[in-house]
Amino acid sequence: MRQLIFFGWNFIFNADVSPLRHIPDTKRRHLVLQALGLMWAVSFGIALGSYTVLAISVLGHAVLIAAAAVTVATYTAAASKPHLFMSGLGRSRDGEHD
Repeated sequence: MRQLIFFGWNFIFNADVSPLRHIPDTKRRHLVLQALGLMWAVSFGIALGSYTVLAISVLGHAVLIAAAAVTVATYTAAASKPHLFMSGLGRSRDGEHD
C-alpha cells in the first residue's frame, strides 16, 4: 500500500515521472501542473459545496412535501369525517362539555 501511494504521488507531482515530463520547457510544465491543481481544487470545492447545499435542499423539500401531505390529509378528513374535528379538541363554548 505504501508503494502504491508513493508511486501515485510521484506520478502526479514528480516532473521526472509524470506525463508532463514530455513538455520540454520547465516553466510551461509548472504552469500546466498549477492549472491542473487549480482545476482540481475548484472541482472538489464545488462538489463539496453542492453536497452540503443538496442536503439542506433535500431537507427543505421534504418539509414542504410533508406540509402538503398533512394539508391534503386534513382536507380529506374534513370532507369525509368532519366529526373527527368536533370531539374534545380545544375549549368548549360557554362552559358546555361534550
